[in-house]
Amino acid sequence: MKKLTVLGVTGSIGTQTVDVVKHHQDQFEIVAVSAGHNMTALINILDELPIQHVCVIEASDQEMLRQKYPERHIYCGQEGLLKIAVLEETDIVLNGIVGFAGLLPTIEAIKAHKDIGLANKETLVVAGHIIMPLVKEYGVQLLPVDSEHSAIFQCLHGERHKDVAKILLTCSGGSFRDTPYEELKYATAKQALKHPNWNMGAKITIDSATLFNKGLEVMEAKWLFDVDYDDIEVVIHPESVIHSMVEFVDTAVIAQLGSPDMRLPIQYALTYPERIDLTGGVRLSFKDIQALHFREPDAKRFPAINLAYRAGRRGGSLPCVLNGANEAANELFRKGQIGFLDIYDLVEKAMNAHEVVDDPTLDQLLEIDQWARDFVYKEV
Repeated sequence: MKKLTVLGVTGSIGTQTVDVVKHHQDQFEIVAVSAGHNMTALINILDELPIQHVCVIEASDQEMLRQKYPERHIYCGQEGLLKIAVLEETDIVLNGIVGFAGLLPTIEAIKAHKDIGLANKETLVVAGHIIMPLVKEYGVQLLPVDSEHSAIFQCLHGERHKDVAKILLTCSGGSFRDTPYEELKYATAKQALKHPNWNMGAKITIDSATLFNKGLEVMEAKWLFDVDYDDIEVVIHPESVIHSMVEFVDTAVIAQLGSPDMRLPIQYALTYPERIDLTGGVRLSFKDIQALHFREPDAKRFPAINLAYRAGRRGGSLPCVLNGANEAANELFRKGQIGFLDIYDLVEKAMNAHEVVDDPTLDQLLEIDQWARDFVYKEV
C-alpha cells in the first residue's frame, strides 16, 4: 500500500489523482491533501475518501472543516502546507499546485525523504539548481507527472544518458495555434480557455495558448534529464497523440503515444517502475487516426518559447523573473485587464529590467519572484 499526499487536490491534476486512487484502493491511500478555495470539490473528495490530514488557505474554511470533520486534522496556510508535505506516514508527495507556490513544499518533502510526483513545473524552472542537488543528497525519486516529461521519462527507461542526442517536446499549439497573428490582439480569455485537446486548469490553459507552458517545460526538461538547451526542440503536434520523443545518437527516435489522458502519467508516477490497468482509459486506434502532423512553432506568433530559452540559457535568477512575471500577466489577462499580446511584452520588459543574480538562494528567489510580479502590476 503506497500512501500519498496530494497537494492541490481540487485542481485538474489533483482530481484526476483522486480518480486513479479510487479505482485502485488496494494499492494507494491518500493520507493528506491541500486545497485552495474550492470547498465544494474538497468536501466531495473528503466525503468519498477517509483522508485524515487536510490543509486549506483560509482560516474560515479551516474552522468550517473542523466542525464538519471533527475527527480529522485540519491545517491552514503555508505552515499547514509544509506540515502535510512531511508527514511520517507519506511515501510520495504528488505536487499538483499551480505556480511558484509549489516550490517550498517540494523542498521540505525532499528533505523529509519523500519521493516526489512532480506536476508543479515551476519548482524546477525557478530552482532547479537547488532541487536537483537536494534530490541526490536525500536519495529520493523525482518522478515527472507532466505528460511530456513522463513521455520522455518512459522513452529513456533502460537507455544510457550518453546515447541521447535530442529531446523532442511535443506541443498541441494551444487554443490559438491556427489563429492569424493579426487577430491575437483581440483574443479574449474565454477564447483562450477553450483548449482543443486537454482539460486543464485556467492558468495552465492560458499558458498553453501563449506557449509559455511549453517554454517552462523546456526549462524543466533541462533539469530533469540533464541535457543542454541546444538539445531540446519544441514541435507542434496538433493531435496530441505523441506526447514527446527522444532522438538517440544512432538516429533512432523513440516516442511515447497515447490518448490525451492525464491519468496515465499520474498513475505511472505512482506505480513506477510497474504498470497497472488504467480504468476507463481509451486505447489508441491507429486505423482511426490515419495521420499525424508536425510543424515548427512560429516565433513571431509565440515569442514565449524564445524568451524561455533566453532565460534558461542565462540561468541564475532570470527564469524566476520570467515565471513570476508570466504568472502575474496570466492572471491579469484572465481578469480582462490586459490583452493577450501584452503578456509577452510584460514578461520581456521584466526580464530586461532585472539584474540577474547568478546563483540565487531560496530567500533571494522568494524576493525576486515578488519583484517580478510587482513589476508587472506597476507596468499595468
